Amino acid sequence: MTTPRPASTEILRIAVAGLGTVGAGAVKLLAANRAVIEARAGRPLAIVAVSARTEGRDRGLDLAGSRFVGDPAALADEHAVDVVVEALGGAEGPALALAEATLGAGKGFVTANKALIAHHGLALAERAEAANAPLAFEAAVAGGVPVVKALREGAAANAIYRVIGILNGTSNHILSAMEASGADFADALTEAQSAGIAEADPAFDIDGVDAAHKLAILAAIAFGARIDFAGVAASGIREVRAADIAQARALGFVIRLVGVADTEGGALLQRVRPCLVPLGHPLAHVTGATNAVVAEGNFAGRLLFQGEGAGAGPTASAIVADLIDIARGRCARPFGVPPAALAAMVRADPGDRRGRDYIRFTVADRPGVLAEITAAMRDAGVSIESLIQRGRAAEDGGEVLVAMVTHEGPERCVTQALALLAGSPNLTAAPLVLPLLEG
Repeated sequence: MTTPRPASTEILRIAVAGLGTVGAGAVKLLAANRAVIEARAGRPLAIVAVSARTEGRDRGLDLAGSRFVGDPAALADEHAVDVVVEALGGAEGPALALAEATLGAGKGFVTANKALIAHHGLALAERAEAANAPLAFEAAVAGGVPVVKALREGAAANAIYRVIGILNGTSNHILSAMEASGADFADALTEAQSAGIAEADPAFDIDGVDAAHKLAILAAIAFGARIDFAGVAASGIREVRAADIAQARALGFVIRLVGVADTEGGALLQRVRPCLVPLGHPLAHVTGATNAVVAEGNFAGRLLFQGEGAGAGPTASAIVADLIDIARGRCARPFGVPPAALAAMVRADPGDRRGRDYIRFTVADRPGVLAEITAAMRDAGVSIESLIQRGRAAEDGGEVLVAMVTHEGPERCVTQALALLAGSPNLTAAPLVLPLLEG
């Protein structure tokens, strides 16, 4: 564990690598709230060095007194630096080199880089422990929502057995927009890009990769497990149609991209996928670019954390909160326990999990199609609770949407049914399976 360092009147000397949205946001927050930050930190904080792609560019920041360093990794060698804030992004390259060099030099390292922690968090925690150096990444998960500290410290007395959450604001904004306007996915994505909410290349967000990074980090903290990003099964929202949104609403649900991690049966399950969320569930009311995490502990019960999950302000808030902890000498172990104590958990077989599913088929408008689908369900042992068939206009190709909700059953049965239907000329698109989030 990092040894607590007593509060001091000495200045905490900070270097910032990267002056884009995240790095500039941290610089602005430190300047705007300096009095309250230093009162809570118990000592002055000063940015003494920065690194960015271009020196001298007007970023609207007061960097007087800050030395410019061209190579971000060289910040670790700056004698007058106590802690480095990494705002470069990316799991490899300069961000990883900077992290390794900073911790290797025994200096504090603060990052909002979820990809870096999801891929290299264990190795960095080991390096931090060996050097007795603080490693902090509150901003890497859910922006300004202090869920990392809450799980690691606030709920430390609990055995956490399940974590679920809406972990990507872009996807949640798109699904909320589809819900509100009836727009289809492509139109909602275009609107989000025009508003600056979605990137020009939105793949990491809409395909569930960003949420998977965050879920892997949360699972490690919640369950005391070694990070297993490769074990997160992720699918995104590209295939969700306006018709699915409408059908979900008619059934008493909304569709959200949800990350789920649990340790049922002693094995670790980690998945990110669109789900039907019942209207009575806390996550059903999370709209727009908001993040929310629900953790379930054996004594605390259900805990809900919600707030802005991205953007300069919320992310800077989490970064500076970590800096305050370091200034006070109160930086906890990154994952709550020593790295050697993190368990290498067996991956769960998702086929064993029981649940209900919404399944949507896009099929040709011809006789016998429905009989083929229901026969495959019967042969695979899937029991159908309800079934809806809706035609589409001739100008849309005259396809028919067949949607069903299954009774509770093993997931492998649905997988087997879809395998029986694979290659059928009656199916004009791959089926969409959305689990019903229970509880």
